[in-house]
Amino acid sequence: MGRGLNKVMLIGYLGSDPEMRFTASGRAVATFNLAVSRGWTNNEGERQEETEWFHIVVWGRLAELCKKRLHKGSRVYLEGRLQTRSWETPEGNRHYRTEVVAQELVFLDSYHHESRLSGEETGEKTYTSYEGAEEEGEES
Repeated sequence: MGRGLNKVMLIGYLGSDPEMRFTASGRAVATFNLAVSRGWTNNEGERQEETEWFHIVVWGRLAELCKKRLHKGSRVYLEGRLQTRSWETPEGNRHYRTEVVAQELVFLDSYHHESRLSGEETGEKTYTSYEGAEEEGEES
């Protein structure tokens, strides 16, 4: 069987502050919603815009960095993979949720506006999680 590809790349804005918790084994997991907008001009020449919301999950040290550095309105670039999980309610209803498991993040906001102007560190950092195999089986 050939290899497949499950890769997502997004640039957007956080809809709320990241929420962080720890699994029973002590591993950090952060979640947040990301708004990604696109614009176009329709056939009548009118400007249109739509926003898609994505549920993002981040594991390990990367989750801790998200909690520390990101807040509602922060702009980020992320790479990850799609994952669909399911659960059953006590009433027996089956629910599904597709989310993006982020494996790489670039924080596009700077800590200090002046640092961008002076050419010093802008705060745009790339963080990568190589712990991808470890999150299998963890509750989220």
